[in-house]
Amino acid sequence: MQALHINGNNLTLEAVREVACEMRPALLAPDAREAVNRARAVVDTLVANDKVSYAITTGVGKLSDVRIAGDQIRELQVNLIRSHAVGVGEPLSVAETRAMMLLRANSLSKGNSGVRASTIDTICEMLSRGVTPVVPSQGSVGASGDLAPLAHLALALIGEGECFDEKGSRIASGDALKRAQIKPVVLEAKEAVSLINGTQAMLAVGTLMQLAAETLVDSADVIGAMSCDALQGTNVAYDERIQKVRPHPGQIKTAVNLKRLLDDSEIRDSHRDCGRVQDAYSLRCIPQVHGAVRDTLAHCRLVFEREINSAVDNPLVFVKNPKASDGEGDVLSGGNFHGEPVAFALDFLAIALSALAGISERRLERLVNPALSEGLPPFLAPGAGLNSGFMMPQVTAAALVSENKVLAHPASVDSITTSGNKEDFVSMGMTAANKLKRVVENTRHTLAIEAMAAAQAIDFLAPLKPSRPIQRAHAAIRSVSPTMQKDRVMYQDFARIADLIASGQVAAVLY
Repeated sequence: MQALHINGNNLTLEAVREVACEMRPALLAPDAREAVNRARAVVDTLVANDKVSYAITTGVGKLSDVRIAGDQIRELQVNLIRSHAVGVGEPLSVAETRAMMLLRANSLSKGNSGVRASTIDTICEMLSRGVTPVVPSQGSVGASGDLAPLAHLALALIGEGECFDEKGSRIASGDALKRAQIKPVVLEAKEAVSLINGTQAMLAVGTLMQLAAETLVDSADVIGAMSCDALQGTNVAYDERIQKVRPHPGQIKTAVNLKRLLDDSEIRDSHRDCGRVQDAYSLRCIPQVHGAVRDTLAHCRLVFEREINSAVDNPLVFVKNPKASDGEGDVLSGGNFHGEPVAFALDFLAIALSALAGISERRLERLVNPALSEGLPPFLAPGAGLNSGFMMPQVTAAALVSENKVLAHPASVDSITTSGNKEDFVSMGMTAANKLKRVVENTRHTLAIEAMAAAQAIDFLAPLKPSRPIQRAHAAIRSVSPTMQKDRVMYQDFARIADLIASGQVAAVLY
């Protein structure tokens, strides 16, 4: 793929995915290099004049009143990285770590951090040559940014700590850099704090989960329509006149999708004159529930798009003359590293996806419960009694949505004092990110179970056919999961359908 040129101003979520998941290389854009060099000149001037400035000629956190002599500045950089690399737990995935690396490099490229361009170049080289640090997922309270995760990234940059090799095994970072023909960075003044201050760990997870969630809500529209048809529901509730008098954009979008997905269905035509007045909420209110999820995702996307193109370390460098490299400028201490905006979005995503999974499980219950399924076999089982069919998959879905309810409790309402009460209110954004990952996985598997059940129900209604888009979705499901002729082990079917959903193949029938 053509290299991505980063400048701190126009990175997109889709480009993050390409670098994180598709190994797209990244380079510092020429105009950004000039901005970085000008900001660096301000730091160099400050050090040369031995001026007091936080984290440049002082310690950090509670130790910010300790002066650091000029000949100790390089030692300070290494000490900061080593002392902050205190993460524990399962490492972030390679994709998440690569996203974090790109996001950190992009933020530094904005020209407000005072690092050298060569330091950004080295991060880009690591991305392009597949050098991925081992970054533990736990240990961040989300302010002063994701200190511990980012310190593990920076540790690899200086040739310490561990990296993953191409087989996923852990090797010493020094060896990984040597194999890739990359020289470890010798950090200069301010570079350590610029590398470890920021929201990039929680943001990396959030960006990838946002993209996954957008695929999930599109897939849910398709699967929900399939369930509605299989349950011989009506599409009257999806009429555009209903949506226009409550014009939430997401609601309108989902209603349009459902109306189109159910048009020209032979199943729908077969019961058009039945006596049922209206469907249960899990069918009738799909636009309102899925639509609210869509609107939540739209809000969170805006938050993430702003954040990925923000300067989020501390202190920040502001050049007086944007066209000069005379070292004139201000270094200001602030709080852009605080993860609250991202933490709120991460928690909001978890809440929204929990609702998406919850209504999916309720549709599944209607498919399998003989008291609710309008003539379908009990538990969608051929020869019910001898075969149990989908009795237990509904139990699994119930377990997943119940776990989501626990995980949806917001982490961002919590705080704990750190750094000798200097850092006395924190975001817990990384905790929100780690919870969200599990919610995404649970929601995907819940939808996969509903999809398998809905496809089974559609089979029972043959020779009547659903609409052509639902036929395509049904065919995609059947390509990885055959019809249940009798009881069989199903957990592998769920995994394959979940992968199908993650790939976007179910959602693709909308477009």
